[in-house]
Amino acid sequence: MILRIQTYGRAGLLGNPSDGYYGKTIALALKAFPVTVTIYESPEIHIAPNVEDNSDYPSLEAMVQEIDRFGYYGGIRLVKATCRQFFKHCQEHGIAIPERNFTLRYQSTVPQLVGLGGSSAICTAAFKALLSFYEIKSIPLEIMPTLCWQAEDELGINCGMQDRVIQIYNGLVYMNFEEKFFTAHRHGRYERLDPALLPPLYLAYDPNRAEFSGNYHKKLRVLYDAKKQDLSAAMREFADIAEQGRQALLDRNHALLATLINANFDLRCRVLPVSEMNARMVYQARKSGASAKFTGSGGAIIGTYDSEEMYDNLQRDLEEIGCAVVKVTVATD
Repeated sequence: MILRIQTYGRAGLLGNPSDGYYGKTIALALKAFPVTVTIYESPEIHIAPNVEDNSDYPSLEAMVQEIDRFGYYGGIRLVKATCRQFFKHCQEHGIAIPERNFTLRYQSTVPQLVGLGGSSAICTAAFKALLSFYEIKSIPLEIMPTLCWQAEDELGINCGMQDRVIQIYNGLVYMNFEEKFFTAHRHGRYERLDPALLPPLYLAYDPNRAEFSGNYHKKLRVLYDAKKQDLSAAMREFADIAEQGRQALLDRNHALLATLINANFDLRCRVLPVSEMNARMVYQARKSGASAKFTGSGGAIIGTYDSEEMYDNLQRDLEEIGCAVVKVTVATD
């Protein structure tokens, strides 16, 4: 039997980057950007390489250019690390894994390294595929994101929990990573919200601004440790924005939601370094009256718009600076 499992790129709507610092966030899964894992029984374990694992280049210059943009690593190491966490967890909790091997292939449509959760989408899709292939049903849903996060952490990838949560749960999720609860339970409090509560959303990204998000999170951790008092207060403020956003969604207060989206980015600019080219995307979008903030570490933005006329204007303005623009559909399957 051939199994095909999908997860999706994600957008942080509010609260990020406080998820890495016991904060609160709201995120959603992006239907436009699926990652598909295909898994089927085979005599030996085989993880098939994808374009992210490319080792063929037209020239030495082309190889160096790709390394400069995307680093040295592809997706195979992510799959391996996920497999290891899956196996170790089952072993430690007395969960029997049937004795059969598999071939696993992955294919990603998530734009690379622009803050849309491409790496974590590979991990979470692989984890879901292993669950289906081995018919394991005893791992609690809320623990699954933690195991995927541990796989990336093991590889030295600095990241918070948000991406893995939304890519395991799909849909629209409010997340509370309060430290005492998270430390005691190895997961946060995750609340599904109805995507129908959302106003119209757009997403824009520029592939030419690609940067390995782990670098951003590593720099953020160093900065946090150096200025802990100031940034701890900022992370609490990010978390409060997410909490207010949850209530705004429940109240269908779309005007407040737009204000909070803008406030999230403005706070980021006050307390964290933001590159001029990434910030330009936000300001270009705001020219039309739309709200805007980063979806993740930079390179992509998300926001609300009030009308088709506003969408047409922001699309024109963003395309002028090389961005692709799409209307957001939330993946709920």
